Amino acid sequence: MKKFLDLISREVSAAFEACGYEAAYGKTGISNRPDLCEYQCNGAMAAKKKYQKAPILIAKEVVEKLAGNPVFESVEAVNPGFINLRVSGSYLAGYLDQMAADPDLSVEKAEQPKTIIIDFGGANVAKPLHVGHLRSAIIGESVKRICRFAGHQVIGDVHLGDWGLQMGLIITEVRHRNPSLPYFDESFEGEYPEEAPFTISELEEIYPFASGKSKEDEAYKNEALEATAKLQDGERGYRALWQHILNVSIADLKKNYDNLNVEFDLWKKESDAQPFIPDMVEAMKRDGYAYEDQGALIVDIKEESDTKEVPPCMILKSDGAALYTTTDLATIIDRMQTYHPDEIIYVVDKRQEMHFTQVFRCARKTGLVNEDTELKFLGFGTMNGRDGKPFKTREGGVMRLERLIAEIDEEMYKKIMENHEADPEEARETAALVGLSAIKYGDLSNQASKDYVFDVDKFTSFEGNTGPYILYTIVRIKSILNKYRAQAAATQKPEDGVTLPREILAPASESEKALMLELAKLNSVIEQASEELAPHKICSFIYDLSNALNRFYHETKILACEDETQKCGWIALLDLTKRVLETGIDLLGFEAPERM
Repeated sequence: MKKFLDLISREVSAAFEACGYEAAYGKTGISNRPDLCEYQCNGAMAAKKKYQKAPILIAKEVVEKLAGNPVFESVEAVNPGFINLRVSGSYLAGYLDQMAADPDLSVEKAEQPKTIIIDFGGANVAKPLHVGHLRSAIIGESVKRICRFAGHQVIGDVHLGDWGLQMGLIITEVRHRNPSLPYFDESFEGEYPEEAPFTISELEEIYPFASGKSKEDEAYKNEALEATAKLQDGERGYRALWQHILNVSIADLKKNYDNLNVEFDLWKKESDAQPFIPDMVEAMKRDGYAYEDQGALIVDIKEESDTKEVPPCMILKSDGAALYTTTDLATIIDRMQTYHPDEIIYVVDKRQEMHFTQVFRCARKTGLVNEDTELKFLGFGTMNGRDGKPFKTREGGVMRLERLIAEIDEEMYKKIMENHEADPEEARETAALVGLSAIKYGDLSNQASKDYVFDVDKFTSFEGNTGPYILYTIVRIKSILNKYRAQAAATQKPEDGVTLPREILAPASESEKALMLELAKLNSVIEQASEELAPHKICSFIYDLSNALNRFYHETKILACEDETQKCGWIALLDLTKRVLETGIDLLGFEAPERM
């Protein structure tokens, strides 16, 4: 179904054309003065120069042509040439009826669906997820869901860090602690144990210990470098141990991502890109793109339009070692060959923008992507504490994601138990849902590129622009609908069952019409959020919709209404509002409980 604003513009454009003016002048927007009108067209003023005519005269002609149009309740020409419009309540109700009848709420799908790969998560094996990983996971998951809902084929890839010196350090430290393990016996020819020789807790302790020791002990560092080289050369025992590291780490990562309601279609790793590197390097040399400079292999990527220096893209270091740049370029080759994406989106810290500028330019210059393949950098800002510095634990360390989620859940549990007499087990389940909404909405309601302050008290509040407030609104609607079902069941035979009414009526009050006008924006909001990769647009929409619903609720005696037809119309409107809000929070990556 067409966007509501497009339908309004179509009517006004037709009137312009009927008066002898170009239809394009009929483009209409939402009024920024809702006290005067709901929609406004400024095309008459834009047409002044071409038609050498006073804008107010053009506006009056168009208004006269629109007289009697059933789409509008009122149309008015206002000096110096504005056209102010109020939409007909019955037309608005008809539009919402069509929305309600469609499982996808009549959201227009992309005319030309794309295959999109979203690279997000940014986790490393053998390291716990901490708050620094939060934004990539939350933003990437939401962008993935929004683009899918808009009709695109979207593939989410975690792109794990599993290669390089960190693996050599772990292998070295495991060898120091357990030298008798078969992985270090070059003469061992049997099957290696299925069980890993360490737990995730041990693994997470091993890496920082080994990393710290390598900075103080040169011999230890050289041993780790040698282990890294052996692993990358395919040493059998080291490869088996590396696979254990992966298995243990990925199992723990999946558990943590599940707690965030974040899913990946691909669990690709840096190591998956390694086989593509030799041919890529040779091709760049052969085609004259890559050359040696002080022993390193580089590709120039400067452009005449650059206003600041963009360094060359280094492909190999002077010792022949690959870099993150190398791996990212090789990963693009893998993705292009396997999935043929129209678009690849990287959801990463905005401080990595120069790195991805180099990667994107090098990929285009050397022909790794098609000319029409889009490479997008969605850089996010820092999550800070109230002191304005990166968010940390009370002790000053980097906070693990598990701990952050547990603290938010505990805060929500206390609030639920203070406000209601609730079953403790149910309250724990509800607290987890509401806590996740606090974390995700608190992040996503900010524009991704901006830094923001993670304020626990604010984000867990049931009032204001917060996740818990949105969930409270949904739960309020659910409560009304359940009471309506109970009322209806009392007057019907049990076998008949109770179905909610579907027909939405023309609004009976200003607050009801305001709610209906908010609902009619859904199609446009989804399109904007998808095109701009902007989950905060969804947040703004569902916050405004929640406010409109609560104003209507406080002004209207819904269940006590004696006019059954009117009551049924309101119930149908509430049901649609619930569905739209639930769609919104699903696109943000969380869900609502039945009770709060």
